[in-house]
Amino acid sequence: MIVALLPYVLAGVGGYFRRTNLGTVDNDNPRGQAALLEGAGARAYAAQANAWEALALFLVGLALVHFTGNADQAGTASVIFVIARILHAVFYIRGVAMLRSLSFCGALGAWIWLVVIAASG
Repeated sequence: MIVALLPYVLAGVGGYFRRTNLGTVDNDNPRGQAALLEGAGARAYAAQANAWEALALFLVGLALVHFTGNADQAGTASVIFVIARILHAVFYIRGVAMLRSLSFCGALGAWIWLVVIAASG
């Protein structure tokens, strides 16, 4: 649930930066307005796009462990994935590239773990 809501939270963060940095939220052309952002605002929208991509990957991993009957073994890997993805978004917006990359790798490792769990059953 958290991974599914993260892109929406990041959309709200992006909206905050649109209002703060550009003075208004243009709902007639939100993508065009977001393209005008720089710094943390631009990174918030990039983090949102990345969160959508990660959600798709995570759902595939969850489906694999579910349909192979190994869902009961996937808890720890799933928690690590969720924590790593939240940290990834925070580090992305804050502009901490090294920690962002490490959290990305942590989430990817947790996803690979899910696939290994699925393959073992």
